[in-house]
Amino acid sequence: MASSFLCFTLLFISIRTADGFLEYRVDRCEFNSTALKHIEYIYSRYYKKIEYIRFSSSVGEYVGFTEHGVKLATLWNNDTARLNSMRRMITAYCYQNINVHDRAVLAKSGECPSVRIKSKTPLSGHHPAMLVCSVYDFFPSEIKVSWLRDGQEVTSDVTSTEEMANGDWYYQTHSYLEYTPRSGENISCVVEHASLKEPLITDWEPSSDKSTPESTTLIAIGASILTLGLILLLAGCFLYRWKAPG
Repeated sequence: MASSFLCFTLLFISIRTADGFLEYRVDRCEFNSTALKHIEYIYSRYYKKIEYIRFSSSVGEYVGFTEHGVKLATLWNNDTARLNSMRRMITAYCYQNINVHDRAVLAKSGECPSVRIKSKTPLSGHHPAMLVCSVYDFFPSEIKVSWLRDGQEVTSDVTSTEEMANGDWYYQTHSYLEYTPRSGENISCVVEHASLKEPLITDWEPSSDKSTPESTTLIAIGASILTLGLILLLAGCFLYRWKAPG
């Protein structure tokens, strides 16, 4: 992708054992590039899953969301030293760690996603043909899959699944294109992902569309029925000739 959106979170959790209520704070760095203007530092406090106060570097001060949070925000916004310290977190905390986390997380993608295009029976009756582009083994989960038809992006009759976790850090997704075939056309599946320096374009090759296990089974059943029919026909002819007068 041209850019990737990542968010890293640091949790500090404290539990009040008397009544079991949960209070915790969250520090977040949200960014789509390593430039300071594209980085936002967000500090939030929660009580019983309710966010009651937040500091955002894009706002520059605390904002309260409950009665207690509003009072606390007024108090902390009047504390110049505390406020200046929070404003420096975008460089002291986020900027210093983004490259480290970025390399550590994206390094898991390791290999490029694998792409496979197969023809399938159309889901609806709008078109006589359908292709499915299956993308496997990619991390992180953010990905874009699109279709090209003779070099032009297809924007209609395309459906896609959500990114599905494999259970081993990697994901898979499937995109479906329903269409009416044209002679000599070229259809491609385009994958954009953070692990790729440029979009991965895979052309559909009809000759590589091998028979599925289901179709192979149907062919075997049909051949068996045909063979049995021929045997019965030959047996009938033999019996007729044997019993015929003369």
